[in-house]
Amino acid sequence: MFNYSSYQKSKKRVFISFDYDHDSDLKNLLVGQARNEDSPFDIADWSVKEELPGDWKEKVRERIRKVDVVTVICGEYTDSAPGVNAEVKITQEEQITYFLLWGRSDKGCKKPRTAKDSDVIYRWTWDNLKRLIQGSR
Repeated sequence: MFNYSSYQKSKKRVFISFDYDHDSDLKNLLVGQARNEDSPFDIADWSVKEELPGDWKEKVRERIRKVDVVTVICGEYTDSAPGVNAEVKITQEEQITYFLLWGRSDKGCKKPRTAKDSDVIYRWTWDNLKRLIQGSR
């Protein structure tokens, strides 16, 4: 008999970091992929657009601490997106696994400035995404 609760627990919790001003459409695509029947992940939380009262970075830090992996969607202007750069830095400080996805197939994509030189921007395909979520890098 299929045990839905153990199936849900085996899914990775993902925080999505993306440039709100330019890449919200890409975030929506990733959220849609999380709904696929064979998806190995759930969207636990994602970046915040509206300013949070108090120390927003600490509130984001609390959210990032609760996930298994952070997915950073890279677009044309990701390097200059202050929220993405802060989220990547927090992710590194918290030692949470993260990876970068090439968001725009028809345009150049840039890493966040806070990404490591060794960080690779991976091609965004369904098979790649599933492997990356499970830790293949």
